[in-house]
Amino acid sequence: MAVVELNKDNFEQIITDNAFVIVDFWAPWCGPCRSFAPTYEKVSEDHPDIVFAKINTEEEQEIAAHFNIRSIPTLMLFREQVIIYGEAGALPEGAFRDLIEGAKELDMAVVHQQIEAERGEA
Repeated sequence: MAVVELNKDNFEQIITDNAFVIVDFWAPWCGPCRSFAPTYEKVSEDHPDIVFAKINTEEEQEIAAHFNIRSIPTLMLFREQVIIYGEAGALPEGAFRDLIEGAKELDMAVVHQQIEAERGEA
């Protein structure tokens, strides 16, 4: 699947309609972002079951602000509309692949139970 460009018009629908979405927050002037882009594209080709998306933080400042993006590139992984990972920094290909495999192995029923438990305590 090709990498999808996210914006304020399609962001919510993409996150809601897909079980696993990886978002790359980037900007055209960012050297590490440009260096990471080929790795992101390459890895996306091996995971047709995952939506790989990009958000240009220059054009979509509202989304970047909503997620408190302070440094780019930042990767954010959503499973079942839950952010399970969010960190700045370009990953080497092997580390990126390991991150995806670890995310796939998460038991989301347990994650949802933990979220509910935290909400109950608040």
